[in-house]
Amino acid sequence: MGEEHVTSASETGSGGTGARPRVSVIGTGYLGATHAAAVAELGFEVVGVDSDPAKVEALAAGRLPFFEPGLAELISTHLTTGRLRFTTDLAEAVGVSDIHFICVGTPQQTTSHAANLGYVEQAVADVARALSHDGLIVGKSTVPVGTGARLREIVGALVPEGIDAELVWNPEFLREGKAVDDTLRPDRIVIGGASDAAQAALRALYATPISRGTPVIACDLPTAELVKVSANAFLATKISFINAIAELCQAAGADVTTLADALGHDARIGRQFLNAGLGFGGGCLPKDIRALMHRSGELGALGVVGLLQQVDEINMGQRQKVVEAALVACGGSVLNHRIGVLGAAFKPQTDDVRDSPALNVAAALHLRGAQVVVFDPAAGETGRRMFPTLAFAESIEEAARGADAILVLTEWPEFLAVDPRDLGALVSHRLVIDGRNCLDVPAWQAAGWSVGSLGRSAPVLEPDNVWGAGIRGVLVH
Repeated sequence: MGEEHVTSASETGSGGTGARPRVSVIGTGYLGATHAAAVAELGFEVVGVDSDPAKVEALAAGRLPFFEPGLAELISTHLTTGRLRFTTDLAEAVGVSDIHFICVGTPQQTTSHAANLGYVEQAVADVARALSHDGLIVGKSTVPVGTGARLREIVGALVPEGIDAELVWNPEFLREGKAVDDTLRPDRIVIGGASDAAQAALRALYATPISRGTPVIACDLPTAELVKVSANAFLATKISFINAIAELCQAAGADVTTLADALGHDARIGRQFLNAGLGFGGGCLPKDIRALMHRSGELGALGVVGLLQQVDEINMGQRQKVVEAALVACGGSVLNHRIGVLGAAFKPQTDDVRDSPALNVAAALHLRGAQVVVFDPAAGETGRRMFPTLAFAESIEEAARGADAILVLTEWPEFLAVDPRDLGALVSHRLVIDGRNCLDVPAWQAAGWSVGSLGRSAPVLEPDNVWGAGIRGVLVH
């Protein structure tokens, strides 16, 4: 980052004094830790706050409690520069800061599809009470529309007398696995419900990406709250759409991957998120579309409810299709069969296994009596904690050794690069189910493998030692 960017960010400052504003970030999970490090990279003093002492201790030592490429290095850099530190003392952090970002989680409630807003409400209330001078409270967490208005009432009731506080919304758009780049080089910056002074303060904070051409969208509070969940709902709809078309392709003898390539050349559609297969998971898309369904129902927007209900059902159905493919491939039952599963994370470049389709399939096969051995380059430990009854390997080779079938369920580059001839020497049967439509099917078939897939077509290679006619129903054809 050029020094001229830091200077331009500091000239406006907070309250027009010319002093560079100091920043607190409340919550240091994926969002908060990344945002704190990125704001330090932009030239500001940042203190990250979390109620978990173990997490704070790890971050203060430059250790990430999760896997995110490039983030540990960025945090270590700014622990060294002194622009970044971490604490459990919220009052102290708020007392030395001018802009306060709320980056806590909004998980799905255990009893409904609604978002659990308890962490956000508590964080905003704690910041409001702790304010010792005027401050700007900036929500980044993904919340249902209407949340900000209620939080403003909380701030108004709790902020000490004589102190001015403003609450605005600045939604996050980071992707796990690409969080650092998404934060430092966002494709848009949305600022919702901000006064001229608040907007100027945030524009100064984001001066570097703005100078590189990142557009700023200023809007009202409800619009800002809806941007992230609407984007996630649209992406989820694209995934479920192509998976629905994959079913048609399989019935008609077409190839959904080639079809998606053709659709992707249409500039109105684009190729991203048109990969048929196991479907989406993780900590954002599933819970965000369900929270949007719930809130839309409360507001009477029933068209959104119906659409997203279908999107969710199609997505969850993909997991069952892969389970059924494995059952058919193994002659109707996986009891006492050894299944090697490649992938535990919900997508590559993360160790996040929340609502992971890969582990959901692995657990379903385990419950049907299969001996399931899972390998993931990053998510082995998080997967083991979430599913302690599954066996986890330390390598692709260990997961494959003696397997009656291999399931590729996360599209890690390591899995795409594996030599099918070498892997074939380790397994009991050369049967692979490509749950992500990511393998080079002809190369695997040339190495003697029978390849199962969803919505793709290719010549069947008759196996000489697997379960005969049972696999015809799931192999690419």
